[in-house]
Amino acid sequence: MKNQRLMLALFLIYFVFAILLNSVGTVILQVIGNYGVSKSGASVLEGFKDLPIAAVSFLVASFLPRIGYKNAILAALALVTCACIAMPLLPSFWTTKLLFLCVGVAFALVKVSVYSTLGLVATDRRHHASIMNTVEGVFMVGVLSAAWIFGYFIEPDPKSHSWLQVYWVLAALCALTFALVLSTPFDERAAQLPAGRSRWEDFIAMLQLFFKPLVCVFVLTAFLYVLIEQSVGTWLPTFNNEILKLPLAMSVQVGSIFAACLAIGRLSAGVILRRVSWYPVLNACVIGMAAMVLLVLPLTRNIVADPNVSWGSAPVATFLFPLIGLFMAPIYPGINSVMLSSLPKNQHSAMTGLLVIFSALGGTSGSMVTGYVFGKAGGHNAFYLTLVPITLVLVTLFFFKRQVDRVA
Repeated sequence: MKNQRLMLALFLIYFVFAILLNSVGTVILQVIGNYGVSKSGASVLEGFKDLPIAAVSFLVASFLPRIGYKNAILAALALVTCACIAMPLLPSFWTTKLLFLCVGVAFALVKVSVYSTLGLVATDRRHHASIMNTVEGVFMVGVLSAAWIFGYFIEPDPKSHSWLQVYWVLAALCALTFALVLSTPFDERAAQLPAGRSRWEDFIAMLQLFFKPLVCVFVLTAFLYVLIEQSVGTWLPTFNNEILKLPLAMSVQVGSIFAACLAIGRLSAGVILRRVSWYPVLNACVIGMAAMVLLVLPLTRNIVADPNVSWGSAPVATFLFPLIGLFMAPIYPGINSVMLSSLPKNQHSAMTGLLVIFSALGGTSGSMVTGYVFGKAGGHNAFYLTLVPITLVLVTLFFFKRQVDRVA
């Protein structure tokens, strides 16, 4: 019963942060209209979110077990609650930047804490893979919910500030999650770091992890994967609006198909990976991603704007391209589970810190490069560009498998 309450708390934490983190694509679309920001200027919001994730993870992940996972999560939730309240009270592009800065700092604490806590709850490697995929699946349910929650508050007028009212709902959700975590016991004894070791020595121990060949290949694979996912996820609403000629609210809501595919794929992977080796499954997923890009993007050419467009009359690519999420879904939790299951529990925090750093850098790189190409060469070329990192992931998975076999 204790673990069930704990898992519920972890699920709700990830659900809340899924909404906040993955609203960046929607917010980019809104600030372009509300505040007159250029596409390249709006793309810095991804950096305000991801760079603090990388920096805070780098600085605190190694000794977070000494602070306590529960304490870190509570501090993170308090911070984002205040940031959400500021959005409707002080509407500006700078407040939006501050919001994502706070979200980035908070998520660094949350992700390291949640991933490390999963290691404390899991009974074996298969159980770890199952709950990892479930948590990431819940995360994508949050992303799916975000598209509809924001879509409900968005009005057709691009100058309207009505969308900012969504942050009162998000602030209340953060406060509810804070109360649940505060009342839930966390048993963190198995994650205790060696007594008598300084925080500097904890930090050095985290850096030493990076020099292991297995870890090097792993973080490169994670970097490339997140680059791809953020490239598509962040710019899909803008792609829907400018290339597929969909209305603003519908452009955001269509993104929910992508999120739903990621959620379904990850929840399904929790079952599949109990029976099938992770390597062939992930290879098939990478090949499927490339196939979707090559087959669907040609269908998005020469679409004419229809003022009366609806769900029934939208271009077929509207529903086909988001299906790439089904193939993306198992890769990230799959490689994370394999990596963490290969390490002692007291190293999960440090390893997650490295993972978060490179994931954040990958997300920022993907969003900014895609935003630049989108603005200069159009949405088609921006999404075709994802074929480069997709190919590289196929290569890094091969070397990751070799290293895993060597340490097994």
